Amino acid sequence: MPAITVEMSRMTKEQKAQMVKEFTESASRITGIPEEGFYIFIKENESDNVGVGGKLLSDK
Repeated sequence: MPAITVEMSRMTKEQKAQMVKEFTESASRITGIPEEGFYIFIKENESDNVGVGGKLLSDK
C-alpha cells in the first residue's frame, strides 16, 4: 500500500478531491502501480499550530 501524506492549511472539500485525484494519477503514472493501490492522507494544520521563523504563522 503506497501512501502519500500531505500537510496543508485548511482546504475546501473540492480542493482536497482535486489534490487526491492529481496526486494519485501522477504517482500511478510514475511508478506503474495501479491508482487503486494508493492511499492519500491529508493533515490540515491550523495556522496557530505552525511556527515559521520564530513566529506563529497566524501572526505573520
